[in-house]
Amino acid sequence: MLSVVVAPWGGDPVFARAGDEPHDAASTMKVAVLAALHRSGADLDARVPVVNAFASAAGGEFGNDPDWDSDPVPWSLLGRTAPLRLLAERMITHSSNLATNLCLARTGHAAVAGAWRRAGATHSSSPRGIEDHRARDAGLHNRVTARDLVRLLQSLDGEPELLALLERNAFRVDLAAGLPPGTRVAFKNGWFPGVRHSVGLVHPDDCPPYLLAVCYTGPLASGADEAEADPAARLVARISAEVWRRRHAVTRTPTGPAGATGTAPAARPGPPSR
Repeated sequence: MLSVVVAPWGGDPVFARAGDEPHDAASTMKVAVLAALHRSGADLDARVPVVNAFASAAGGEFGNDPDWDSDPVPWSLLGRTAPLRLLAERMITHSSNLATNLCLARTGHAAVAGAWRRAGATHSSSPRGIEDHRARDAGLHNRVTARDLVRLLQSLDGEPELLALLERNAFRVDLAAGLPPGTRVAFKNGWFPGVRHSVGLVHPDDCPPYLLAVCYTGPLASGADEAEADPAARLVARISAEVWRRRHAVTRTPTGPAGATGTAPAARPGPPSR
């Protein structure tokens, strides 16, 4: 299943393909955790214990597997303390699963649900932590849609520090890879075998910014960190490149009846090159 939503920053989508189809959230839910944490009033400079034991949403405890984490830094701090700000940064810039659950333990699931509500999400939720398999087996699933991911980034308007952090995402292998080198983009991706998603706010130099969300669930997603090893990452990059090519149509001021949006559909992609 491939879902794509394109929208001008601050505007309604101009193109949607299966925009309300739910997908496993993968690491895109970390944006909602970040928003909830910053809005909670928590002291981000406070040092918190770095542990690997968390309350499961289904009762009991669970922990993360370091072999499934993309960031070794929080693991190197295990048994010590770290500033909450550092953990929030690694959650986004290096997609740390351990840091995510440490941040989630501080802010709580209710606050994350509030971040989704504030965004106006209709089909997305994050009822459990990363790798909480007990909760997953009990039917608690982290879900997102491409349309809700666009809404989530739109909801960060007025919080430039959060968008600035998203610009520092180190994994520039899918959405960002489809943009010209040096293009400013605030984005978050998520992946594991069978899933590859990315949502970003793109800032062209020659027109207003726009939003793109791509969610893919299927056999092309190898779960690899590198685009060369993940055909789904290359697919997302191709979609991103096509939307970039049509960026002026995507972001132009709408004309016509009140509430109408511009006409800038991104072309439906073909199979990715191998």
